[in-house]
Amino acid sequence: MTLSAAVGQYRSLDGHEAAEKAAHQALEQLAGVPLCLGVVIFSQAYEVEEVLSGVTAVLGNTPLLGFCTPAELSQTGQMTRSVVVALLGGTEVHARADWWENFAEDSGEVTRLMVDTLRLHEQTGGALLVFTDGLRGDSTTLNQQLPRGFQVAGAATGGDFYRGRSFQIGGGVGGNGGIAAALLEGRVLLGIGSAHGWEPIGTLLEVTHSRGMWVRTLDNKPASEKYAEVLGYEARDWLFPPLNRLVRLYPLGVERHGSEELDIRTPIRMEADGSLRMNISVTDGASSYLMVGSAEACQRAAQQATQQALEALGGARPVLALVLVDVAWQMLMDSDPGREIAVVDAVLGGKVPVAGGYVLGQIDRQSSDEAVRVRNQHIQVVIFGEV
Repeated sequence: MTLSAAVGQYRSLDGHEAAEKAAHQALEQLAGVPLCLGVVIFSQAYEVEEVLSGVTAVLGNTPLLGFCTPAELSQTGQMTRSVVVALLGGTEVHARADWWENFAEDSGEVTRLMVDTLRLHEQTGGALLVFTDGLRGDSTTLNQQLPRGFQVAGAATGGDFYRGRSFQIGGGVGGNGGIAAALLEGRVLLGIGSAHGWEPIGTLLEVTHSRGMWVRTLDNKPASEKYAEVLGYEARDWLFPPLNRLVRLYPLGVERHGSEELDIRTPIRMEADGSLRMNISVTDGASSYLMVGSAEACQRAAQQATQQALEALGGARPVLALVLVDVAWQMLMDSDPGREIAVVDAVLGGKVPVAGGYVLGQIDRQSSDEAVRVRNQHIQVVIFGEV
């Protein structure tokens, strides 16, 4: 049976109701097509248990994969306090999904457990979708521990910064601080495109002291002082709201040996001691620039990423688009919310269902023989194609 997809979205103060109604909307559009996977993107305001209960009340034991987000995206635009449910249906694609706890505490060990449970190896084939805790976990362990042999797409997910909650759903379970993954096998191919709208400014900065996920000093000064020198305000102002959160708009562009492309590394916040809390580590001695973005450049990046994803499909028929956008885009385009999703939909001609959300990083591997990339500050468009 032909691979099909549908997206439902519903807004409510009650997470169970929103999830149940969104699942109903999507299911009705598929008109009896056997389900192989449900992708659930839900507001950080909801508890994961109420979202799961609402979705499973409609979809039963359909494999699920999902994450919480500050705002939800679909073809209707950006919405808050809602649930988006995207369904894939057909008889020639199969999915196995699960969720593993404690990724935030021991990312390496939990990644190894995921690899073992899903029996991932170089002959696996298919495509792995994965959502990690992007607030406290180390998503670069995927680059180190995932074998080659299959495509990879997903995100380091955020959610509630203030309470430190990052919910994921995998299989029929979910929770805070874990990793969720689904392995798709059969007649499906992912077309993945990534781009960003940020440019370097100012002079080169050396990372003179970093430790784990913290950048302590730039040019031997607290990061807060260097941000004040380049961007303005007093160094002390960068330690408190709103600037300590808006620092995400000004990532580090780290030079990569042998490449003109900068690796963007984005702070989650400025700490009270003037250091940057990252979710991808930056090594001592790295050369970097501060970077700034614009809404116009981000719109061009959304178009570029979508076109790149379509080209990567080759002759496969596009069925569903999953759009994973950095939280910084939501901040930057606050006056025109959801503009990036409108650009994606326009490139797709309004003919492909679209679902998405805001995240803290993007994870991808287009070709099965490549290394996994973990990015910050990008828009990632993942198009599911039927082969």
